[in-house]
Amino acid sequence: MADSLTITDNRTGKQYEIRIADGAIRAMDLRQIRTSPDDFGLMTYDPAFQNTAACRSRITFIDGDRGILRYRGYPIEQIAERSTYLETAYLLLFGDLPAPADLDSWTREIGAHAALPASIPRILAGFERDAHPMGMFLTAVGALSASYPDAKRVADDASRGLQIRRLIGQTATIAAALFRHRNGQPSIAPDPGRSYPANFLHMLFDGDAAASQPVFERAMDILFILHADHEQNCSTNAMRSIGSSQADPYAALAGAAAALYGPLHGGANEAVVRMLQEIGTVQHVPAFITRVKRGEFRLMGFGHRIYKSYDPRARIIKETADRVFAATGPSPLLDVALELERIALSDDYFVSRKLYPNVDFYSGLIYQALGFPVAMFPVLFAIPRTAGWLAQWDELLGDSDQKIARPRQIYVGPERRDYVPVDARTPRSVIA
Repeated sequence: MADSLTITDNRTGKQYEIRIADGAIRAMDLRQIRTSPDDFGLMTYDPAFQNTAACRSRITFIDGDRGILRYRGYPIEQIAERSTYLETAYLLLFGDLPAPADLDSWTREIGAHAALPASIPRILAGFERDAHPMGMFLTAVGALSASYPDAKRVADDASRGLQIRRLIGQTATIAAALFRHRNGQPSIAPDPGRSYPANFLHMLFDGDAAASQPVFERAMDILFILHADHEQNCSTNAMRSIGSSQADPYAALAGAAAALYGPLHGGANEAVVRMLQEIGTVQHVPAFITRVKRGEFRLMGFGHRIYKSYDPRARIIKETADRVFAATGPSPLLDVALELERIALSDDYFVSRKLYPNVDFYSGLIYQALGFPVAMFPVLFAIPRTAGWLAQWDELLGDSDQKIARPRQIYVGPERRDYVPVDARTPRSVIA
């Protein structure tokens, strides 16, 4: 067999032929490698899935070494320059760019489903105004499951399509409503006559002329495009894992949003802004870089688990930031960011470690310039990622290879022990 791997088990001397397809072997093919009939069989141990493919996907391609990101084969640079978020969402979900009639229909359907059920504003009103926006967001999305019991028919194509349109339409409305609740303002109904980003800005800022400039609308569209999908990241893995149990998409998306909530994922651009605020001025950048190299701090917004060169999204966002700040006026934090990037890209310490700016480095500065507090940043990530999560979920449900997710473990706990009566147990000095 030409495309195969020959494995010799030195414990037994036996040889095995394992088929190679698409640069991978099937983990279950290793189970035949045993030392005895009672042996469970060989497994792989891969914490954090650093070298394990859990699915075959047609949606997003990434080559981290070469800095390539493509949606359904289209380079992200072309999509960000020429497309809109709703057109990109259509591409991710259905595999091709829509014809004009399809795009018009798709846009109308998303707008028609943007209004929230009456229960959601009441749920949001129950939160304290200083509640974290992401906690509010994932709660509201999960609550949609109760509003739409028909969503449980995940095997029904028409039902899946309806829930997809509802979620893309309503996540932006939820985000705007919780933003205004935190500011002590009444929510604003969606306006389906506006574009997706223009409607979002309208629901946020109530027609404020400063917030409705075309440059801001286009900036939101680009940011939404760049965040729409990113292969099998932590939150997408959560979406697929929950979806594998055939949970409805609202429950699965709430779980994905919970994964995105973490500071190592959706909270990363928030961490960048806080880092820049702590640095304070351009003059403090060299001292901060020195302390990073001593291991005292992490350089937030640099480096990526996947990209070992410049994140292609970072270049696009930097250009977008230039246009936004030309409209809003300069930001002291932008000057700090530019100096930080300049020094880091010329310092062998960072270059040798392939620590280049990623998508989070400039996106937070744009959001802040548009009037968002840093706590809103993960929600602004979740809105566009909804399209990618749903595309991955829909693909999962049509994949005959998929079953309910259930990773194996290597048990390293104690062997069998007998129960000890409570009065005979040794007290612990510290309760974990």
